[in-house]
Amino acid sequence: MISLNVVLCKGCSFCVKYCPKKILELGKERSPRGFFFPMVTDESKCISCGICSTVCPEGAIEIPGKENS
Repeated sequence: MISLNVVLCKGCSFCVKYCPKKILELGKERSPRGFFFPMVTDESKCISCGICSTVCPEGAIEIPGKENS
């Protein structure tokens, strides 16, 4: 399960670009700070690899049960 803090997210889309399963895409909604943030398209395909949380420069993504770098 991916946990996204939309307040921290700046919509850089690194998580979208580097997800090996391509289950993230930038949504059409804006965060409180005005950025488009990623949405999970199919969480059942998530392998909890943690790449999304590792590449996020804002630390806006967490994978519960996995330590973030």
